[in-house]
Amino acid sequence: MKKKIYSFIFALSTLLVSSCDLDLLDSPNVVTAETASPTFLLNKIQIDYAALFNTTSTNGMRLTRMMSQPNSLYELAYVSVEYNTIWVNSYANILNDIKFLENLNESSPVPRHIGIAKVFKSMVLMTLVDYFNDIPFSQALDPNNLNPALDGGESVYAAAYQALQEAKLSLAMDTPNLPVDFYYNNDVARWIKLINSLELKYHLNRRLIDEAGSTSAINALVTTNNFISAGDDFVFRYGTSQSNPDSRHPRFSQYGSGGGDYQSTWYMWNLTEAKGFDDPRARYYIYRQVLVNPTDPDKLRCINEIAPSHYLAGGWPFCLPGNRGYWGRDHLNNEGIPPDGLEQSVYGIYPAGGKFDNDAGQDVGGASGANLGGQGAGVQPIMLAAFVDFMLAEAALTLGTTGDAKVYTLRAINKHMDYVRNYALSTADAANIREFYPDEEWSEAIAAYIAYVDNQYTQAGSNDARLNVIGREYWLSLFGNGNEAYNLHRRTGKPANMQPGLLASFGEYPRSFFYPNNYMVTNNTAIQKSSQRVRVFWDNNPEGFIY
Repeated sequence: MKKKIYSFIFALSTLLVSSCDLDLLDSPNVVTAETASPTFLLNKIQIDYAALFNTTSTNGMRLTRMMSQPNSLYELAYVSVEYNTIWVNSYANILNDIKFLENLNESSPVPRHIGIAKVFKSMVLMTLVDYFNDIPFSQALDPNNLNPALDGGESVYAAAYQALQEAKLSLAMDTPNLPVDFYYNNDVARWIKLINSLELKYHLNRRLIDEAGSTSAINALVTTNNFISAGDDFVFRYGTSQSNPDSRHPRFSQYGSGGGDYQSTWYMWNLTEAKGFDDPRARYYIYRQVLVNPTDPDKLRCINEIAPSHYLAGGWPFCLPGNRGYWGRDHLNNEGIPPDGLEQSVYGIYPAGGKFDNDAGQDVGGASGANLGGQGAGVQPIMLAAFVDFMLAEAALTLGTTGDAKVYTLRAINKHMDYVRNYALSTADAANIREFYPDEEWSEAIAAYIAYVDNQYTQAGSNDARLNVIGREYWLSLFGNGNEAYNLHRRTGKPANMQPGLLASFGEYPRSFFYPNNYMVTNNTAIQKSSQRVRVFWDNNPEGFIY
């Protein structure tokens, strides 16, 4: 892996000099400690992380059936070249920028910048390990070493945890100047809450290999009780600008152009049919361009087909989830792209900043599409208060940590419902939402949903069945966050009984990813994994545990 310092473009963006005082002996294309701006560096780190999260989250959403997964086999869908962007953004951009910022800090202390940057460093390292396991780390950013060796996933995870502890120390220091903070507007107390929530994630992921250590550490965090709470949700917020630059959510691209990602038949079935009533969030997550199921097999071939025998045997929905125009694709559907771009279901108001589904059945293509709904002002839900309660519920059930798993679960659902509603009402689509879904009806819908889950959890006859309730509800709240969904599924196997691929033999579920092609061809010490069945260090669940 070849280390990159800075592109000429970024160098120019960080030079804060005027033509009248520029030393002609200094190249304007070289960033030095004297010319680089810590604030510009941190701005770039924050934006690059949002892009990294979106890319990795897409993989996790596809693997956990939140989005449709193209290709008929996992081996065709998940290949080495697909991960090049993740590798470059992680190493050449974010981690390299953080190291450069750390070097600047040695001569001109900027503790607030460093504290925030170290939180991002921790999140990047944990994400890389969660997806690849062993990765280059200790030698990765050495400009004199173009062939860095791999570090064990567990040791890199420990380094990520250490970065959180260092972040706390830096955030506690007085700072001579404040950065631009896109997430928490320099509210240190909220950054500390995020750090504690990330520590919870760290210990929960490790629970399979260190039950006693995870139990003790999580109980200590619960005693301190300083996690993200309602209003502290850690999200990246997009804007509505269509150019110079385009600041809209990347998943909003279906609006104005049509086509794009297919929604998952399995996920939409769980939102609308599985419980016998609609999840109150369904209209926020998914927008139907048509309100009735298609009848033209040229647009949706499967309507004239019989479900595969293994679908029939397992009782999984096939082709369409119900009869109300929720138009997507089954898992690992390898069909071509028919003329359905202005009819297939698309992303709704949450989290993509699309349109709330008020039964308008309006296509989102054409010139007017870009001005519909939230106009792209979506969010990346990186760590929400609701996620914390779901993690605490899993820990309470599986480790016996402090607290009642059912109470945590029901509280998490309520928090997530409130977050989705409040976010949506802050967008340009608020009037449509309030007209279709008045506050009183929304409250009644939440109460009915929570009562259903409460009863189902109470009636569950085993801890495994109770864990499935927790896992399913967490999964339904993770729309837009495939990273935590992928971790949840490998850690617990929940939700259980996922819709399989359309082929009876659809390949090996990736328990970790192949190393990216750009790493393999530029590092002469790199050795590719034997298969994607290789598990990350914290996953000791058996072969075939998930599919």
